[in-house]
Amino acid sequence: MTAEPPDTWLRAYAAALSSGVGPGSPVRRVATPSGALVAHVGDVVVKVHHPRTDAAALSRRLTSSARLAARGLVVAPLSTSPGTEPASHRLVTAWPRVDVLHPDDDDLPWAAAGALLARLHRAPVDSVTARLGVHGGGKRLGRALARVADLAVGDDDRDLLATVGASLTVQLREGAQEPGSRPTTLVHGDWHLGQLAHDDEWRLLDIDDLGLGDPAWDLGRPAGFWAAGLLDDDSWGTFLGAYRATGGPGIPGDGDPWPRLDLAARCAVFVAAVRELGAQPMSSGISVSALLQACRGM
Repeated sequence: MTAEPPDTWLRAYAAALSSGVGPGSPVRRVATPSGALVAHVGDVVVKVHHPRTDAAALSRRLTSSARLAARGLVVAPLSTSPGTEPASHRLVTAWPRVDVLHPDDDDLPWAAAGALLARLHRAPVDSVTARLGVHGGGKRLGRALARVADLAVGDDDRDLLATVGASLTVQLREGAQEPGSRPTTLVHGDWHLGQLAHDDEWRLLDIDDLGLGDPAWDLGRPAGFWAAGLLDDDSWGTFLGAYRATGGPGIPGDGDPWPRLDLAARCAVFVAAVRELGAQPMSSGISVSALLQACRGM
């Protein structure tokens, strides 16, 4: 197990970037499913990234985030240069503490979410963001497949998930080998409602998977959850309608969107199923049985 940084180091790192942090600022640590550590320190959120994080790729994402923040699309980092935690040598980033949407809230901003994603997907790829490389969604799928063998589930469910994950990996790879078949835009890479923050307007959080690729990927989770019966028709229709009305390129402007969304939706359901089954305890409120049933239907 990688040692976690002491509170004194987290305070000092945050204080160097914000006058709102002092020697007595409380530190609240939050573990994440990815293995990263998030610490709330005064008005700063410090993220100690997973050891596998690539420094050059993270630097490119931070620089691109600052560019996208100027367009009102993402929360801007407090520094575009990642730090390094001295004991573990893990990369560290810092962000302003903002109000984050909770998926259990009564009035979920599906229209604002659809419009925001469309704006991200329509943002021009310039000399800075062109250096991002492929978004991290495919690697996320691969990590989920690698975790299947260690899940505390019955053999039938484990075999099912292994088969589905392997098939999706092949389909995703084959799709990437068909140049020109899909648009290439900026992609968040791990979008769900928990990635929305609000100050004066809605913005995107968490740029760890930000990159270039098929914008349909970012629509995969709501699409897959709708198909699995985990998202109601009204919310799905509102989200999709706002995305289309804002000119989102991930789906056609009218007609059946499913041919463009099917693979991304299947990938999102599979990743969510593995994540929920591997969580201890499973407390997100997502129905694992519905996710597994959707995987059986694949």
